[in-house]
Amino acid sequence: MNYLFLLDIGRQSVSTMGEQNVNLDLNNALRTSFIEHLLTDIKSLEQMLEQGMIEDDITRIGAEQEFCLVNNNWRPSQKSVEILEAINDPHFTTELARYNLEINLDPIKLEGKCFSKYEKSLDLFLEKAATAAAEKENRVILAGILPTISKNELGMDFMTPSPRYYALNDTIKAHRGKDIDLRIRGIDQLSIIHDSVLFEACNTSFQMHLQIAPDDFISSYNWAQAISGPLLSICCNSPLLLGRELWSETRIALFQQSIDTRSSSFALKDQRARVTFGNAWVSGSIAEIFKDDIARYKLLIAREIEQNSSEELAKGNTPKLQALNLHNGTIYHWNRCCYGVGNGKAHVRIENRYIPAGPTVKDEIANFAFWIGMMMGRPKEFDDMESVMEFRDAKSNFIKAARTGKESVLRWKGEQYSARELITKELLPIARVGLERAKIAKEDIDYYLGIIEERLTKETASRWCIRNYRKLKQTHKKDDALLMLTKAMHANQKIGHVSHDWPEVDPSLEAHEAAYMAAHIMSTELFTVTENDLADLATSVMLWKNIHHLPVENKKGELCGLLTWSHLEKYRKDVGNTEALPVSDIMTKDIITVRPETTIENALVIMKKNSIGCVPVTHDQHMVGIITIDDILPYDNGKSV
Repeated sequence: MNYLFLLDIGRQSVSTMGEQNVNLDLNNALRTSFIEHLLTDIKSLEQMLEQGMIEDDITRIGAEQEFCLVNNNWRPSQKSVEILEAINDPHFTTELARYNLEINLDPIKLEGKCFSKYEKSLDLFLEKAATAAAEKENRVILAGILPTISKNELGMDFMTPSPRYYALNDTIKAHRGKDIDLRIRGIDQLSIIHDSVLFEACNTSFQMHLQIAPDDFISSYNWAQAISGPLLSICCNSPLLLGRELWSETRIALFQQSIDTRSSSFALKDQRARVTFGNAWVSGSIAEIFKDDIARYKLLIAREIEQNSSEELAKGNTPKLQALNLHNGTIYHWNRCCYGVGNGKAHVRIENRYIPAGPTVKDEIANFAFWIGMMMGRPKEFDDMESVMEFRDAKSNFIKAARTGKESVLRWKGEQYSARELITKELLPIARVGLERAKIAKEDIDYYLGIIEERLTKETASRWCIRNYRKLKQTHKKDDALLMLTKAMHANQKIGHVSHDWPEVDPSLEAHEAAYMAAHIMSTELFTVTENDLADLATSVMLWKNIHHLPVENKKGELCGLLTWSHLEKYRKDVGNTEALPVSDIMTKDIITVRPETTIENALVIMKKNSIGCVPVTHDQHMVGIITIDDILPYDNGKSV
């Protein structure tokens, strides 16, 4: 297989995991040796640029397809390793989580029907994966963020069992000095502390590569930055995370926070996140971009380097720049510069990392063709980007697009446009010119740009998700709505319609019976008191909210007791007035709990066996929900029990 475009095989956050013998324990000797090779690689790259040793007479494209694996209950699978073995194809590789895999597509020349060829190739690979998955009672789904991922699937038991993944997790945590504090505000708000990088595994993308002539690299890179916001606005499909409506493309916020290595202090410091859009237009050459990254970002990993790039050049060989590529793989620009070697020739390319996977292969290839068309059709006025557009406008456009998608108002050359207007009037014509300039077949141009044009007048997949999720929640529990949404996504992907032609989700669509767990029926709108609160407050809350069970938390927010109405009445009969007593004096401390993944059947057995009317649902001693007898009775002798 030709890995021309795939030097950093693997997950976004673990792109170096394709490297063997990676060492995350940076002792002084290894660190010193690696830095020496890193600096030598930069000098070698500059020499190659000066001597015209970088390929500039051909343009190739490449791509990486990440996808999700779900079990028969439409929840994240744990069988990626077994399925990968069953697929038995070097194009496939593991990911950070056990519910993801990745396909590395062979690079091809940008010409003729290359996009329709890629669509057929990707369909065949996904069918191969689906066949292997079916043998393990799994399914394949394309989704920027799988709707049914819950907190349960973010535990370490869902991390792909590899020492390298565990070590990377430990290294990122060590650099942060604390657990990951994730905060994303959209229509809803997600605020949670987590002890691993597995939140990043929620992200699934379709990464696109374009080979660039070295003399045009800086202008091309700045142009790639400028068009990122408009392109993203029309490609969003990941609005949901843990059942919350967040950004139109939540992956952008999630990825940046989930592997952030920065630590907070009382000092005001300008630290750039390892996931970054950048802070200014670039200049000079691609070597200057690499130099800036070396200066700004600490080493996360290293390895013994077998090849001295300067010595290889002296021998007349093309060096692989192993140290430079390894360090570059730990820095996550949304548009990333890459160096590679194929067939004995060096090349440089831009990797587009912000487009989500799915929701269909046709949608992805249309996004790909639109991006390539814009890249190839860059108007001459944008060769000198600083004279045309402010960088902060490009960066602002990117964040706006991630937040509000096609509804964004973007700034272009100092003027404001709706995303739809900007794409229709300015960027689609540029893309058509670019594809024609690249000698792409007219039928490919018309077909794939036609998909983008139709999406502009209809809706993005992100909007489809939100519209159907809200409607389903009117008649179904949240967990049911997420299951039904995921099931409908899979059905639509199998049919092959582009996302803007997807029908509404049938509200009568049933999820798999075994999908019903405690998380499915628990109430997540929790009313609690603390152990030091007065019993009078607890009684008032129960009366106001018409509830008969009130959990009690300690200062750490951990569940430490439970008050029930029957318990309060019994206490009054035995003791008298309880209003002035603290909750800790009358609460019961002997609490029976279940976990979110406990089946409804087992939860019902527990409640009957112990003659209790409610059971708190906990994760790591923290309450995440509560199930009452009224919640669970419909399932007694019902469809799932």
